[in-house]
Amino acid sequence: MAEVTVVFADLTGSTGVFESLGNAKATQAITRLTQWIGKVCMAQHGKVVKNLGDGVLMVFMRSTDAVEAAAEMQRVHADRIKNWPDKLKMRLQVGMARGEVIEQDDDFFGDAVNVASRLSDLSGPDQILTTDAVINQLPPDSLVRFRSLGAMDIRGRHEACMVYRVEWQNEVLSDFFTVPASLNTSPFAKSVPLLGSIALSWLDVDASFTSEDLPVHLGRVSEAQFVVNDPRVSRLHARIVWRAGKFYLEDVSSYGTWVRFAGGDAIIALRRQECVLLVEGEIALGAPFEDFTVPTVSFKFPLDGARLRG
Repeated sequence: MAEVTVVFADLTGSTGVFESLGNAKATQAITRLTQWIGKVCMAQHGKVVKNLGDGVLMVFMRSTDAVEAAAEMQRVHADRIKNWPDKLKMRLQVGMARGEVIEQDDDFFGDAVNVASRLSDLSGPDQILTTDAVINQLPPDSLVRFRSLGAMDIRGRHEACMVYRVEWQNEVLSDFFTVPASLNTSPFAKSVPLLGSIALSWLDVDASFTSEDLPVHLGRVSEAQFVVNDPRVSRLHARIVWRAGKFYLEDVSSYGTWVRFAGGDAIIALRRQECVLLVEGEIALGAPFEDFTVPTVSFKFPLDGARLRG
């Protein structure tokens, strides 16, 4: 067994490309992009394991090489598609994890492969999500900037993973980002609700719940504890649960749920998945935040949970 950093890079939006260009031209375009991803990987001392339709599985011996390769892919590709028609734009989403893997018949197997694949699914377009094992291996003088998204439950794993978003944009500057130093304390640690209370707000609808009230559903019908009356919202669209001292949001909808936290632009796209709610933020139901008409629920954590019973 060898310890490596596993990277999954996937192209989103390929369905629209097939509709616009037809099967032959769309396949040719996607193949060119996945081949280019492979070249960036090899230039950073990585190995292409296999192509998976519109995605590429890669492994790197060093996390630094993996992060630099993923950031280079995002920077170059984002610049490349700036002037492309919207129907032809395919964006990159990347998941990374580090751990011991088994190589067999030119393929790789192990927990790190599974986690990297799940993080690729959880990441939004133009995002790189990675585990703390990757971040921990970066050298102290690394210029890589990243932001903690807290512990996330990964489907198929019993233990949650500490997940970070790598900020590849050259212009990114924020107090929420950090460079490798002490990773024992999340920059959000002081903001995690200790008393188990959460407040939700949408238009003129406001409600507060304690951890004892959970689980609660957000949905279109009266059976939901928090009703959002919009046709894009499923009958029971999302569920908030309390587990191990944290609030988790789980998407149970037909069209998906998006989450972003205050103080930054990190967006987590959920499709029958869940994420931990760290600090106050917003939840988009049924469409991404790019749609300015999407029903958006604000959430925050009151400091005094006892007041909610008054």
